Amino acid sequence: MIDITLENFEAEVLQASMQAPVLLDIWATWCGPCKQLGPVLEQLETDYAGRFVLAKLDADKVPQIAGQLSQMFGVRSIPFCVLFYEGQPVDGFVGALPAAEVREFLDRHLSNAKPVQAEAVAPQTPAPEQPEGAQAAQDRLADALAADPGNNDLRFDYVKGLIGSGQLNEAAAALAPAMAQIPVELRFEALNQWLNALEFVANDPRGRWSMAQFDELLTDNRRDFATRFAKSRLLIAQGEWPLAMDELLEIIQRDKKWDDEAPRKTYVALLELLTPPRPKPSTDASGKSATGIALAGKAALQEDPQAMLVSTYRRRLSMALN
Repeated sequence: MIDITLENFEAEVLQASMQAPVLLDIWATWCGPCKQLGPVLEQLETDYAGRFVLAKLDADKVPQIAGQLSQMFGVRSIPFCVLFYEGQPVDGFVGALPAAEVREFLDRHLSNAKPVQAEAVAPQTPAPEQPEGAQAAQDRLADALAADPGNNDLRFDYVKGLIGSGQLNEAAAALAPAMAQIPVELRFEALNQWLNALEFVANDPRGRWSMAQFDELLTDNRRDFATRFAKSRLLIAQGEWPLAMDELLEIIQRDKKWDDEAPRKTYVALLELLTPPRPKPSTDASGKSATGIALAGKAALQEDPQAMLVSTYRRRLSMALN
């Protein structure tokens, strides 16, 4: 079992999954179901004797990764497990499943995976080239967009991937043609607001403040909108988008027009990025979501927590504006 941090994620999850599947368990100390699932996963890692590697990520300590994976798959609850193989997330599940169901999940994927101990290769035989994982997907999108620059669907996916991987300059350049269109599509405006928040955190000294520093100033003056807006941007960069919207709503409720409605525009952008993909008409008997990740458990089948979250925050914005 490996504890994942922001610093070792690439090496211990993405690169390590080139050799053997890595099951990433996203959990938190306050989460009761997480405490139930943890021992089950640890025992299965022992039982499977190296056929997969268990990695654990504390959502509170590494919100950047937890938030991006949640946004990627439309999942807003934990425990949330994602199986990585050859540098890519291939499947996952939500909830404290019993051992038998986790075994079924693992067996479905490990049967086709390479064993951890690969067969010995003669020294003179060159090793096969490894897939490039997420970067390869981005490269394919870049090539496709170069061949079809007017394809806004390709451009959206490409820019979103660049922003999510921290390539902010490249994202800004790729986003510019879409922002020059009249009218600008809401989804591109949403990406632009996300990009603005990340650029602010990277370039402004307040991007390195602790939450306590923000709260100290806001306790003294709840109408310090500049500080509250800066705090919301830091929360966005950390993947804490609902908390960011809470801060933005505080501004909107007190001054709807502040800073040319920047808080409202940012709030709407986050809603757009959080909105789950529209389900396809066909029903997938495997129980996979529109993003391809298996959402196991009765709660996941009965309701979409992501859609519920978006609906709640849309209502809150409507109430603040009316």
